[in-house]
Amino acid sequence: MNTIVLLGWSILAVALSGLWLRQLKTKNATSVDVAWSAGLAFLALLYPWFGDGDIWRRVLVSALGAVWAFRLAWYLLTDRVLKHTDEDGRYKAMRVELGPRAPLVFFLFYQGQAAVAVLFSLPMLAAMQGPSLGPFAVLGIVVWIGAVTGESIADAQLARFRADPANKGLACRDGLWWDSRHPNYFFEWVHWWAYVLIAEGAALTWLGPVMMLVFLFRITGIPHTERQALRSRGDAYRHYQETTSVFFPWPPKELS
Repeated sequence: MNTIVLLGWSILAVALSGLWLRQLKTKNATSVDVAWSAGLAFLALLYPWFGDGDIWRRVLVSALGAVWAFRLAWYLLTDRVLKHTDEDGRYKAMRVELGPRAPLVFFLFYQGQAAVAVLFSLPMLAAMQGPSLGPFAVLGIVVWIGAVTGESIADAQLARFRADPANKGLACRDGLWWDSRHPNYFFEWVHWWAYVLIAEGAALTWLGPVMMLVFLFRITGIPHTERQALRSRGDAYRHYQETTSVFFPWPPKELS
């Protein structure tokens, strides 16, 4: 198991180094988000070839992980990279703040993305180990379908909202965004519970939902997204913050 994890990490580290070199020329780091998702898909497809768990267990977890990650990578590629020539506001702000230190810090950031992809792949690898699938696998598949469907709907609603020029400077409240400021992140978090269920609570699978919650609230997800939203949407987003749940779907408050 250790060998295949190190192999996957090495391949991703080389790939992310190439993307880092590319962004030195383009001054656009937006594609790193796509690389993280695509890297997870690659690992999900790599691991079952070297595991020793039940073959159908390996196939199932590999398929679920790869489909989820490829869907996310495709959405990020088409919505954030191909549709826009400008760099994502989060990375643009980082580049300005870092100044001459930007190349080194971005290199470390890119390598960190490779390491994080490997870290998040471990629950998938753990869920591939073990005997034939049990009854909890069905529940895991149901959770996965619900989570991926919810995340896909949230992404589509946000993309449709952003595509309308009349919504410039406004906060999206359409559909799932009415009850949560980050429904896409919520369903992404829910998705990780599928592997806990399929593996019937195997210790390493708990890393998925726990790490995702920490990353979303403390590191790369919600804090950066909210800061960028306040910069681009100002008072409209502040009002959204005051009325709408940050993560878990909940009916919005009515301000007096």
